[in-house]
Amino acid sequence: MKAKLGMSPIAWWNDDLPELSDDVSLEECLRQSRSAGFTGMEQGRRFPGTPEEMLPFLRAADVTLCGGWFSGTLVNEELAANKDRIAPMIELFKAVDAPCIVYGEVGRSIQGDRAKPLATKPRLSDDEMKAYGRTLTEFGEWCAEQGMPLSYHHHMAAVVETEPELDAFMKASGEGIPLLLDAGHLAFAGGDVLRAIDNHHARINHVHVKDIRRTVVDGLDRSRQSFLDAVALGAFTVPGDGSLDFGAIVQRFADYGYEGWFVVEAEQDPRKAPPQKMAEVGHAELMRVMTAAGYTVETQGFPKG
Repeated sequence: MKAKLGMSPIAWWNDDLPELSDDVSLEECLRQSRSAGFTGMEQGRRFPGTPEEMLPFLRAADVTLCGGWFSGTLVNEELAANKDRIAPMIELFKAVDAPCIVYGEVGRSIQGDRAKPLATKPRLSDDEMKAYGRTLTEFGEWCAEQGMPLSYHHHMAAVVETEPELDAFMKASGEGIPLLLDAGHLAFAGGDVLRAIDNHHARINHVHVKDIRRTVVDGLDRSRQSFLDAVALGAFTVPGDGSLDFGAIVQRFADYGYEGWFVVEAEQDPRKAPPQKMAEVGHAELMRVMTAAGYTVETQGFPKG
């Protein structure tokens, strides 16, 4: 079985909390990640927006674009508006041969609002979840028809956060909207990562290997503290530096024959957790557990020739 290891630039530049950002260039971000052993990088805010501009950066760093976040609003906005906004991203991602676009629902979400405590997250009724699942399926099918699959990202403080919400969304939606399984977000939400893989492995097409610091997560006052407060306190980290058993998690993916990207997405304060050092820690731990699970980790970055 083959696997690829990527990173998210959120370890270097945090879009929601700019104060949790290193003042490093795109070139330096890519260089640090590649020097740690990662062959892919998800899109971040400092990436150029055209293939003519982006490809030279990727080629020079010897990395590929392994995904990127789209802020979807299908819970409270029309399909047409989301199609219009994602269309340029689809064309860009096709041109640089990215594997998928990560769909993150921001409609009604409080994930970017530091004034909103975690306990006030939006919740959908059964009927709303059914309608939402149908809409996401239609949108995912349309994106795939345009040549770029989506990967749905369940997320803290959003409409699909908890394991029961994820189960309900997966039941309400169809194969047209694949799933991104994020170990850190699911564990933060109180879910069982291994059980979620068991239940939904057939639709998982992308994986975020985010770890959590259990003492931070368990110490939160969710009636008072927000998702961004949790991030600033260090709720997330890389595999090998947190509380989750990635040996068991990666083995469960291997048991179901998952092949593809495992992406480290761990937002934290770069002054307390230097991104290159964290990248090295995460890569070493992933290589250890990947090898134990029988994966061959691909080492080629930007395609040769």
